[in-house]
Amino acid sequence: MDVEKTAPAGRAALAMEAAGLAWLAEAESSGGTRVARARLEGEMLHVARVEQAAATPERADALGRSLAQLHARGAAWHCCPPTGAEPPFEVGSSRTPLAPEPVGQSWGEAWAQTAVRPILERCVAAGRFEPADASVLSRAVDRMAAGAFDAPQPALVDGVARIHGDLWSGNVLWSAVDTGAVLIDPHAQGGHAETDLAMLALFGLPRLERLLAAYDEASPLAEGWRERMPMQQLQPLLVHTMLFGGGYAEQAVEVARSLA
Repeated sequence: MDVEKTAPAGRAALAMEAAGLAWLAEAESSGGTRVARARLEGEMLHVARVEQAAATPERADALGRSLAQLHARGAAWHCCPPTGAEPPFEVGSSRTPLAPEPVGQSWGEAWAQTAVRPILERCVAAGRFEPADASVLSRAVDRMAAGAFDAPQPALVDGVARIHGDLWSGNVLWSAVDTGAVLIDPHAQGGHAETDLAMLALFGLPRLERLLAAYDEASPLAEGWRERMPMQQLQPLLVHTMLFGGGYAEQAVEVARSLA
């Protein structure tokens, strides 16, 4: 039986999710992580139910290797929407923007201007941050846009990675499939592979270190990738601040202070 999904944002959000799932699934033929099958019917997205299993070391190995292959499938530019997506080019309940055409000359510039600064501005407008903290955050985003944190992609990625974009543990369904797990509910886009890995680390995932080691063996990560994780976690922390408030704001400011 399928899982039937609706969205407060309506059909556009569901259509973006369906396009993202189909786009990520293109990498399966070259060893990319399995992705849930879905079909859009009217105002309803039908997602095939996944038979789940335990998070074993072997499945973590398989997921790490397959995630490296998914990222290696590539994308046209940073923050690009998935093939087949239609306006408005936004993802998730946060309505995070995507870039229908290339932005800037680097990952940092594109990510900061497309996905980070607009969310920060919404947080500030909603009163989520004190003025002094908002200034610290803005300086961190300025540095990001200037390329201060740009780094090479993992070895298998040529240019821009094809990323899930919202890869927290709830969107990783461990399963007895050849790739160790099935992915659901993406914010699929072009980006930096380290964004997905940092999201896994932000909220925790069983067997994460095993997964990361398998990924690094399959597609060696650039020096300093662990140190860049907090920077990569700033955007999802801002999204959670906007949606939920609370301690996420404090975490975002703490990260920004280390970057500004």
